[in-house]
Amino acid sequence: MRVCNHIDYRRFDIYRKVPKDLTQPTYTGAFISILCCVFILFLFLSELTGFIATEIVNELYVDDPDKDSGGKIDVSLNISLPNLHCDLVGLDIQDEMGRHEVGHIDNSMKIPLNQGDGCRFEGEFTINKVPGNFHVSTHSATAQPQSPDMTHTIHKLAFGEKLQVGTHTQNTISFFPLLSHRYKKYREPSMPLASHDYILKIVPTVYEDLSGRQRFSYQYTVANKEYVAYSHTGRIIPAIWFRYDLSPITVKYTERRQPFYRFITTICAIVGGTFTVAGIIDSCIFTASEAWKKIQIGKMS
Repeated sequence: MRVCNHIDYRRFDIYRKVPKDLTQPTYTGAFISILCCVFILFLFLSELTGFIATEIVNELYVDDPDKDSGGKIDVSLNISLPNLHCDLVGLDIQDEMGRHEVGHIDNSMKIPLNQGDGCRFEGEFTINKVPGNFHVSTHSATAQPQSPDMTHTIHKLAFGEKLQVGTHTQNTISFFPLLSHRYKKYREPSMPLASHDYILKIVPTVYEDLSGRQRFSYQYTVANKEYVAYSHTGRIIPAIWFRYDLSPITVKYTERRQPFYRFITTICAIVGGTFTVAGIIDSCIFTASEAWKKIQIGKMS
């Protein structure tokens, strides 16, 4: 004779249901429930915003990240000299590897300003990854002017690839100190016959997006001074010098987004914790109100 044992799986239910007629709604409970739902919605939207946004994490290490560049750095320069004719303006490049180029003209353009009395120089060129300088001067001119006015405005000075950082990131990166404020130009309204030195410390930079694609660029710090130079033969022809050196430290920026499982865990903690705390508050208020009612009934009797 075979006995069939019927297992009632309902006994494993840890969420036992209370009959509706055994519950008692209150105005206080309704108010707390509404506040609870609003609070949960607020926290949920805050966490969702943080989940969608991309965080930029940075790290430092010693290495040359862009080994495929052939030891070269691309430079983009845009500068205006309102009191110097375009025939006199030139770009000179020299470094510790023996490079000495006067009057660089490749990938450059001169635009007359102020009815020909001034000049805007725009150029793109490469420099070696060794200490050196490039300068805007009249050294390449056929005839040197008597009093060259080196008053200038720097519109752009950039090294390496232009990086477009995503608009949904929580951090911002300034790659170009001379343009640290958008639409602000770096001006030197100074002595006309003075030379200008910009001392640059170039820092290799790697930017890795969410897909793992790496792009290479360069940040730099800058300090500047203004002076009138003399030698034993007299005053030296003024120029606008950009003296640079490379940092051995590489900065790497990595885009990261909060993992989905962490987002779900946080949402569950918010919902569960809020309902639990709200339930405790409601229970305390209800218990206190019931006790107060009993006290009042006892006084009346």
